[in-house]
Amino acid sequence: MFIAMNRFKIARGHEETFINHWRQRESYLDEVPGYVRFHLIQGPQTEEYTLFISHTEWESAAAFEGWTHSEAFRKAHANAGKSPREIYLGPPQLELFESVL
Repeated sequence: MFIAMNRFKIARGHEETFINHWRQRESYLDEVPGYVRFHLIQGPQTEEYTLFISHTEWESAAAFEGWTHSEAFRKAHANAGKSPREIYLGPPQLELFESVL
């Protein structure tokens, strides 16, 4: 199992805008071999932001790598810049994990 997570710091008061953006977006993940599941997770809050994580599970690191070079990836990210930039406190932070047990 391989997990790819992007951490997003979303300015307080803009949580619903961010969630709705993800609800309305077409991911095309189901078109990609090795894709298992996706979750958008809301985490802790500070005075400045709410932490969100996009969490995708893959059969392998190779399956995830294939996704990043696929037409499905390009289609899924074609509208990435359409959510208002002011809701983000910095760029997303990608974290990759491989199951060891």
